[in-house]
Amino acid sequence: MRNEDCVVVVGAGHAGVEAALAAARVGRRTLLVTLSAGGIAQMPCNPAVGGQGKGHLVREIDALGGAMALCADATSIQFKYLNTRKGLAVRSSRAQVDRFLYQRRMGERIRSVAGIELIEGEVVALRDDGVRVIGVELADGSKIDAGAVVITTGTALRGSLHTGLHARPGGGGGRPSALRLSACLQQVGHRLSRLKTGTVPRLDGRTIQWDQLRPQDGDCPGARFSFVGPPSALPQVRCYETSTGHEAHQIIRDGLAHSPMYGVQAAIDGVGPRYCPSIEDKVLRFAERDQHRVFLEPEGLSSYEVYPNGFSTSLAVSTQLAALRSMKGLEQVRVLRPGYAIEYDFCDPRDLDQGLQSSFLEGLYLAGQINGTTGYEEAAAQGLLAGANAALALSGRDPLRIGRDQGYLGVMVDDLTSKGTSEPYRMFTSRAEWRLLLREDNADLRLTELGRSCGLVDEERWKSFCQRREQVAAGLVFLRTTRVRPSAQVNAYLASLDQSSLSRACSLADLCQRKGVTYGSMLEALELEGPQLADEEALQVLVQCRYRGYIKRQEDALQRLQELSSLPVPDSFVYEGLPGLRHELVEKLSTSRPRTLGELSAIPGVTPAAVALLAARLKDPAAGASGSKPH
Repeated sequence: MRNEDCVVVVGAGHAGVEAALAAARVGRRTLLVTLSAGGIAQMPCNPAVGGQGKGHLVREIDALGGAMALCADATSIQFKYLNTRKGLAVRSSRAQVDRFLYQRRMGERIRSVAGIELIEGEVVALRDDGVRVIGVELADGSKIDAGAVVITTGTALRGSLHTGLHARPGGGGGRPSALRLSACLQQVGHRLSRLKTGTVPRLDGRTIQWDQLRPQDGDCPGARFSFVGPPSALPQVRCYETSTGHEAHQIIRDGLAHSPMYGVQAAIDGVGPRYCPSIEDKVLRFAERDQHRVFLEPEGLSSYEVYPNGFSTSLAVSTQLAALRSMKGLEQVRVLRPGYAIEYDFCDPRDLDQGLQSSFLEGLYLAGQINGTTGYEEAAAQGLLAGANAALALSGRDPLRIGRDQGYLGVMVDDLTSKGTSEPYRMFTSRAEWRLLLREDNADLRLTELGRSCGLVDEERWKSFCQRREQVAAGLVFLRTTRVRPSAQVNAYLASLDQSSLSRACSLADLCQRKGVTYGSMLEALELEGPQLADEEALQVLVQCRYRGYIKRQEDALQRLQELSSLPVPDSFVYEGLPGLRHELVEKLSTSRPRTLGELSAIPGVTPAAVALLAARLKDPAAGASGSKPH
């Protein structure tokens, strides 16, 4: 098949669909090759989108014109804000979605784009001319020419599924395993290792005694991820909570002899996710704990399948069932599908540049779990970046780069390509040193203009963004220039919020720093006429007013760091003996000899802490003796 100028995307999971959509938006014909056309955007793990740090990624995908947020909003059946007591900088959104509707809607989105062709087949080899990729080969022997290839195979690379001591080839959600592509990637030069992830048994909701369980309601009906789409119109549902106990823990310990991870015939070598351990990991690692919480989440409005979040396991089926039936409300539960662990190949992400292109073969991009990440959101964000860059490269345009100071997507890609990972990588707000600047509420203000410049953002979204940006600017001007004086009306409003009375005149922006003050309530109580702002716009101006001191300090610190990037590093500078620098980093810097601090900070493995240490040393003339070669 002759398609020298097209982008081929391998895999149609969350990374693959965003990669294909991004490449098509940039203007390149795209071929999406998948093992099963019925598995587009499948959710083999929990039926949810977002979460701590992950919600930020979903908002950034939306700001760059991606589909995940819109699809999640359309299929959401419960919405929550996490970390609400820790401040808006780390507040994250999470939506429980109908996973069947989500998959169907994303499939319809892919099939509706004229520039995307869906092909069912297994890619078994890459074709190249020694310098760059020129296409792929399918298992049936057919060849597809391509100008760029994006591989998003998820957990399918030599994937094996484990339940008890029974193992079989396969990927997530029961999809086939890709057995031949790993060897091809190794031949190109990529370093492969094994990781492990797992999933939970699916329960029959008709056999659960719901009235014995603690309900967990959503806290924000009508909330949404997307800056442009409507909120969910679906009925909102409850989740429920139960927990393990001493009996369950003993059943699990007794069943470890038949575990693929802990049994005498242990079959899994791959490293599992530290932050989402299996129930057997929890019982062993946290032996002092009397119980572990398990959240029962419905998988869809028209399904009775239930996802017991917190009970990931690869134990034998009989052990899974016995442990579940020892828990309150699950005494008669029926297991529809047992939990299992997946072990699979992943490529060392340090073999990629920050646009996710291979260091060994031009035009080859990797995105998603193949890079060592875990989670739908991390995969989708990488897919968008890789797909966009594949299409941009074919058009002779500069790649899309997102820095650590611009987005969580930039933090994740920098972490992966500079440090690599030895365990499934998961996004957290704590990974971002500039997180006060990288909030969910301002994702579009940070990234939409960048997305527009490379063709990712269409005209309709751009107009909506410009209008919102103008409204936010108008709201800020109004709050900063409108002053109020102490009065009975002002103090009555403050008293209603349990706030002290106003003692002197101040701007409305200053008043917004008081706890409980909101844009709408303040204007109504004080009978003021200001710009009419939508909820998202009102939140944005409130955040900028309430946290302006903290934001200004972080902006100043970032500016200082950016100015330091041009600081020269003398060729004679000696890294040996500097406290705080790891030995391997000393060797790497001594060999590469960066000319500026900016070049130094771009070297894989160099952390922000190391950059700060070296910046202080380079700026201090008195430190020259210890930073120069001895005579």
